[in-house]
Order: sequence, then structure tokens, then C-alpha cells
Amino acid sequence: MRAELGDVPVKDDEGTLTTYGHDESDTADYLPQLVAFARDTADVQRVLRACMKHGVPVTPVAARSGKSGGSLPLEGGVSLSLERMNRILEVNPEDLTATVEPGVILEAFQKAVEEKGLFYPPDPNSQAMCTLGGNIAENAGGPRALKYGVTRDYVLGLEWVMPSGEKLDVGRRTIKGVAGYDLTGLLVGSEGTLGIATRITLQLIPRPLRVMTALVIFKDVLQAARAVSAVLAAGVLPRTLELLDDVSIRAIDGRGFNFPRGAGAAVIAEVDGNVEEGLFQELTRMGEVFEQGGALETLMAQDDSQREKLWAARRVVSSSLRAMKKHKISEDICVPRSKIPEAIERFKALGARHGLTVATYGHAGDGNLHANILYEGPHERPKVDLALEEMMRVTVSLGGTITGEHGVGLAKRNFLSFEQRPELISLQRSIKTLFDPKGLLNPGKIFPPEKIS
Repeated sequence: MRAELGDVPVKDDEGTLTTYGHDESDTADYLPQLVAFARDTADVQRVLRACMKHGVPVTPVAARSGKSGGSLPLEGGVSLSLERMNRILEVNPEDLTATVEPGVILEAFQKAVEEKGLFYPPDPNSQAMCTLGGNIAENAGGPRALKYGVTRDYVLGLEWVMPSGEKLDVGRRTIKGVAGYDLTGLLVGSEGTLGIATRITLQLIPRPLRVMTALVIFKDVLQAARAVSAVLAAGVLPRTLELLDDVSIRAIDGRGFNFPRGAGAAVIAEVDGNVEEGLFQELTRMGEVFEQGGALETLMAQDDSQREKLWAARRVVSSSLRAMKKHKISEDICVPRSKIPEAIERFKALGARHGLTVATYGHAGDGNLHANILYEGPHERPKVDLALEEMMRVTVSLGGTITGEHGVGLAKRNFLSFEQRPELISLQRSIKTLFDPKGLLNPGKIFPPEKIS
């Protein structure tokens, strides 16, 4: 492979292999035999062609911040890093578009376009480290998805390298366009199993001039969840409605932000727009609905500093929960908004039944809940696995989906059949085979291993 790849930078020392065999999913470590660092599209093509020629599995990878095991090289082979392809190629204020390489860090891109008065809304909480290529692979969302949608809603076109090494230009540069099948929509969220994006054209929108944020305190999480549904039913569409349960509050309280005494749950409500008076009216209306729903207190962020402290606390919920126990499994189920209270209640109950701590927080405004199971060590893993399976079955029974934004990857492939019929899974396997006849690109992801008869 070294000879075949020519001047493409590669590493195979123990430290590098260990680093690229791990992600944030808490599944397991899978080490590659070689890590290749693509500098441009030609490098990606060269690596893929060499791997297909020699029958070597190849797994795309970048920041390794994913929570579904999507970038783990399950069958070894080559990990193909896109981190060095990190240029913002163009920001066009007139057309409201940008073109980037896949290794661009999301937060850096957002700051670059905001300096030009523009806005790129998708905001997963790993934005300080995750890459746009990874966001494309997993169709990342975030708190602002309630109002603005997810990554797929902003991808206009892709330079796409097929597993064979063939380069395609998919999509368009215009806002509208319905020529042919929507292959861009198919490729966004394909989890690195159908090819690799090497250039991404994104839609931007004008940056809202004003943002207002409130923290609403409740006595318990079920009360807070019902209030979230009531706000949306009242005709108010905030840009975020983030839910924190009692466990989440305990985890982050005092870490740069202090919650009022007696807080059993909280909602971070945020509105944005260009007219300050209108935003005050929206917040006032929300406050009335929250008060009717039993809110104990509503705290307004008085300036950007207070607002940032609140969001900084929200962004460290996951890592803070990890500090409460030695191990953590983070799920990202999504249910219809009306089912949020029942989902939370049933998750808490199954945690109690198995003797496990369950923390539930997340993007309640769009039904996307991060249900975390905390546990002490490997001796508890069997009951954790039982609880996870039960959690997935509860989710589907409520009309939900097993993953709202993390992807199926390795972690949830055995749960896919809970949600999708065999005929649908078979159709998707056929699409995978069409793109990747040898099955060498990111093998073992999304679909459960086929049984050998």
C-alpha cells in the first residue's frame, strides 16, 4: 500500500493507530493497519483506488467526535483522514453560498461567515471540534434544528468520490433545482458508506441581528417537557427549546453557571430575529405559557456574556455526565413532540428497574432526546445492553426513530430492524452494493451482519 500510495502522507506507528481506532461512542476500539492523510481530492481518489485494487477495507475519518462508531475501522485496513483538507474555498454573500473542503471545523466556518453578516445554522454541540465532512456524513443537527433544520437542508452540491475512485459532481449551486433524482439528499447522512465528499457547496442565510435567551426553571422534567409542547402548540417558534433534567442539572451546576436552588429541570428558550420589540413579544408569550405550565422562575440573559455562560454549560452536559460515573452511553432517539413526556417517564422507569442512572436532555423542541445511561464498569454492561434494547423498543412504539442525529453506525445497527421492515433494509443494502460492489468502504456500518445460511 505504501508503494501504491506514492507521496500520500501515511502513518502506522502505535500512537497514531490507537488514536484513529477510537471515537466518542463508547463502543470499542478498532485499530487500522495504516492511516492515510489526504491533502486533496486526488489523494482521496488514489487511496480508494489502491484499496479497491488490493481488497483492503478503507474507512473515512476526521475529528472522531461521532457517537455511533461510524468512523471506527471495524475490519482494520486503512483509515482515510480528511482533516488536512481544511480550506474554506469561497464565501459568496451575493449568492448566499459557500464552498468548503470536508476537514473544515464547523465553528471556524460559522465564525468566518458571520464576519460577512451571514449565518450557517446547524450547530451540533461538538462544533468546536467536528468537521463539515463529518456533519455531512451523519446529517448533523443541534439545538437550532427546531427553527432552521439540519445539515441536509443546507447542502446544495457535493464533489463526491465513489468507492471506485471515480469523481462525480452531484447537486447544484442554485437554491432551487429538481433535475434528476435527489442524490445529494441520499448522500448526506450516508455515514461514509457510499463515498466521500471532497468539496461541499452550502447554502447560507442572512445573520439574525438580535438573539434573546431565557432559562426557565421547573420542579421536574415531566412538567418541563409538557411545557415545551405547550409553547409550540401556542404558535411560537423559538430557535431553540433545550431540555435539561435533574441529573443533567446536577452534572453541570457550578461549572461556570449556577442554577437556582430547587431546580429539578430547566428549559433553555431562545429566539432570534431583527426587531427587538418582536422578540420581546415572543419571549413574553413563551413566558406566559411556561408559567401556565408550572414554571417556577424565568431568568433572562442580560447580555452576550450571560448567554454564552448558559450555552457553555449546555455544551458540557455530556462530558459532565461522564464525570458522574466511569462509563456513559449516549443515545439520540427522536419521538413525536407529544410523546416526549411519556418517553422520558418510561426511560426513567426502565433505568430504575435495571438499577441504572438515566439522564435525559436535549433538543426537546424537535423531539430529539439524548437519553444517557450511566454505569460504573464492565460488570454492569449486560444490564446496560438490556436497557438500551428496551429504550429503542419504547422509542419505536411511540412512533419515533432510533437515531435523530448521531447515525446508526456500529452502535445501533442491531436496532435498525426495530424501526424498518426487512424489505426496506434489503433495498438499502442494494443501494450500498450498487455504490460499493466490493463492500470495502466503511464496512460493517448501518446494517446488521447478514446471517450465513
